Amino acid sequence: MKSLVKRSATRVDLSGGTLDCWPLFLLGGDCVTINLSISISTHATLVPRDDGRVDVNIRDLKYAKSFATVKEFLACRDPEVKLVRHHVAFWKPEQGFYLETFSESPVGGGLGGSSSLSISIIKAFSEWMGRELDVYQAVNLAHNVEAQVLGKMTGTQDYFPALVPGLNAIHYTPEGARLETLPSTSEFWNGQLSLVYTGQPHQSGLNNWQVIKASLDGDKGTLRALEDIRKVSWDVYAAIKSEGWDQLPKLFDREFEARVRLSSSFSSPEIDRLRQAALKSGAQAVKICGAGGGGCVMVWSHPDRKQKVEAGCREQGFEVLGVKAAL
Repeated sequence: MKSLVKRSATRVDLSGGTLDCWPLFLLGGDCVTINLSISISTHATLVPRDDGRVDVNIRDLKYAKSFATVKEFLACRDPEVKLVRHHVAFWKPEQGFYLETFSESPVGGGLGGSSSLSISIIKAFSEWMGRELDVYQAVNLAHNVEAQVLGKMTGTQDYFPALVPGLNAIHYTPEGARLETLPSTSEFWNGQLSLVYTGQPHQSGLNNWQVIKASLDGDKGTLRALEDIRKVSWDVYAAIKSEGWDQLPKLFDREFEARVRLSSSFSSPEIDRLRQAALKSGAQAVKICGAGGGGCVMVWSHPDRKQKVEAGCREQGFEVLGVKAAL
């Protein structure tokens, strides 16, 4: 059988992050999470074998190892293959294979890289096994496998742009998630959005779990911050639907303020220093990506000032990622 080569987008979350985690979207009114797929991708290459041998190459972790059988691979407890092992345990292949994975995202970048990689792996195995999954089935599978890997509750927003690239609004109600892809152009986002890496990885599972626990314990400050994030996200949705693009910088500022109130772990000295450098260089707003605490930060600038803002970030030692919208 031929090689199965799969690629999936990562994303920048624009608003409503964390609310995609069950059961947070059930604690208030209906929620919407909005994200934009970007040109940073994850990759999986799957080559079925005629014998039982399993060869795994996790390029980002510089891990390559061979196993005599699928059973031997599933017994392996090397941390580098934990994600792949759980996926293989679900699919239960009866023959061997070669699997190579890699991600263009910085490790712990806050761009949904591990979730995107899960989707790339699912795309490859589902084609090999002849089992077609719709968007919601693939999201549900990836979500549950990643919860097995992390041992914690996880959100679902990151899987949608990996399956349906675009400007996506994911609506969360008691019925679950519903995807709405919004009309937009790459030129608009490319002209104003910069993505800057702080140099420090984040820990999304840990940060989100702290918020979930505090919410279920009834912490009033956490619940107020979540409600403010929910309101901001609906305002972002309304601004996009009405093409009120000039409203976005102030909304991103509101989101930043609510998010750092949600938990002190969402910010960090690196994020604070990056924010100061960007705003001093003329940026209009700064948005924490993912669960924060490190990783990447989205910087929003007027097109005329974008290059100066990026230069100001580089002068402070931060890495500006060459990224474009993937619509």
